[in-house]
Amino acid sequence: MGRRVVGSLAGLIICLMLVAGSADVVFAGDKTRSRAERALREGLYDLAEKLFREALDSNARDHAARLGLSYTLLKMRRLVEAFDQAARVIAVDLLSARAHSLLGTAMLASGDFQMSVEEFRTALSLKEDEPLAVAGLAMVDFYENRLNPSLEGLRRAISLDSKEPDFVFSLAQAAARAERYKEAANAYERFLVIAPRTDEDRRARIRGLIDFLRYLGSRKKLYDLNGAGQTSVQFEMPNNRPIISVRVNGRKEPLRFVLDTGSGISVISDETAKQLGLKAVARGGMARAVGGKFEIVYGFLQSMEIGDARIENVPVYIRHFYSDGIPVDGYIGLAVVNKYFTTVDYGALSFTLKRQRVGDDSTAPLSASGIEIPIRTTSSGFLSGEVQVEGINDPLNFIIDTGASISVVSEKMMELDEMSNFKHPSRMRVYGAAGIAEGV
Repeated sequence: MGRRVVGSLAGLIICLMLVAGSADVVFAGDKTRSRAERALREGLYDLAEKLFREALDSNARDHAARLGLSYTLLKMRRLVEAFDQAARVIAVDLLSARAHSLLGTAMLASGDFQMSVEEFRTALSLKEDEPLAVAGLAMVDFYENRLNPSLEGLRRAISLDSKEPDFVFSLAQAAARAERYKEAANAYERFLVIAPRTDEDRRARIRGLIDFLRYLGSRKKLYDLNGAGQTSVQFEMPNNRPIISVRVNGRKEPLRFVLDTGSGISVISDETAKQLGLKAVARGGMARAVGGKFEIVYGFLQSMEIGDARIENVPVYIRHFYSDGIPVDGYIGLAVVNKYFTTVDYGALSFTLKRQRVGDDSTAPLSASGIEIPIRTTSSGFLSGEVQVEGINDPLNFIIDTGASISVVSEKMMELDEMSNFKHPSRMRVYGAAGIAEGV
C-alpha cells in the first residue's frame, strides 16, 4: 500500500513537472509575442519578425504569433512569405477570419483583385467586424474608383481599429482624391500622431502635403471647367510623348506641355514658373525619383486653357526639368484630363476633351478593330491595366503612362525566372524627375 502511494505521488510530481514545463514554454512564448507586437506597432519590423519567429520556435502552434509574422511580412512587402504564413494558419484553422484577411491583403498587394475580394468576403462572413477585411474591400473600391464606398469602408475600418496607421493613411488618400481636402489633411495629421517615427523624410513630405491640402481647402472649386464643352487640338510627338500647346493664367503665348497620365497633378518647370511670377504655396520635403532626390514644391495656377476648354484653379508641382533636348514647360496630369471624356488619337495626332454632363455616360463606339481594356487606379491615382507578357502565365499590372517615352518594368519583375530571356546587356541614359541616371 505504502509503495503504491509513493508511486502515485511520484507520478503526480512528474505530471506536475511536465505541466509546469509546458506552462513555462507557453508563458515565454506569450511574452516574446507581446514584445513582437510592440515592435510591430513601433515600426521595428526586423525586430518584430525576429521575435515572432522566436515565439514560433517555442510553440509552432501559436497561431497569433504566425498571424503577427504574416502581418509584419506584409508591412515589409514580402508578399509571398506573408501569404505562406497566413495559409499555414488556414490549413489548421479554416475559420480564422484574420488569416483570410491577411491572404486577401497579400493578394491585393500583388495585383490579384478577384481572389483578394473572395478572401475578404470570406473573412467578413466569419467575423463581420474584421478590420483588415473591411479596409481591404474599401481599398478595392478605391482602386476601382468607387470613392464613396471606399471612404465609408475606411472610416468603418478605423472605427474598428483606430491605432492602425495604414487605415488612416488610406483614408487620407481616398479623401484627397474625392477632393475632400479638409478630411484628407485631418487624416494625414492623425497618421503622423499614430504612425511610427521611423521615416523622417516621409513625415516631412506629409507635413508639406498637409499644408497644401489646407491651402486647397480654402480655395474655390478646383478644376472648375469653363469654355467650350468639347475641343480638339493637334499635338506633336517627338520621342513618343504627346506635346500640347497650353495657355496659362490668361496669357496669349502658348506653352509646351506633355500629356502625362503618369502624373497625378500637373507639373510646371521652375524656369517657366519664374517667368509667370508663380510662387510656391507650400513645400513638402524631399522626394526620391530617377536621378536622385528633389524638393517637393506646390504651386497654383489660376487657369489652364487647352484649345477652347478652360480649366480654372489648377494645383501644380513646381520643379526643375532636366532636358533631353526637347524643351517643355510642363506636364498635364491626370487630375485635369479625368474631368473630361478624353481621346488621344496617336494616328491622327489629335487630343480631344469632351465635358461630361450629368447623367451622360455615353462613350464613343468601339471600332471593329478596337480593344477595350478595363482600367483601375493605383493608390497614387495613376491609371493601371492588366498586361499579359509572353512567357509569364499571370497577368501583370502596368501603369498607363503617356509621358514615358519607353515602357518600364520594375527591378523586382526582372528577378522573375521567366524574365531572364528578356534581359539585355545594353544600357541607356534616363532623364528623370530628380536628374539624369546613367547606365540604366
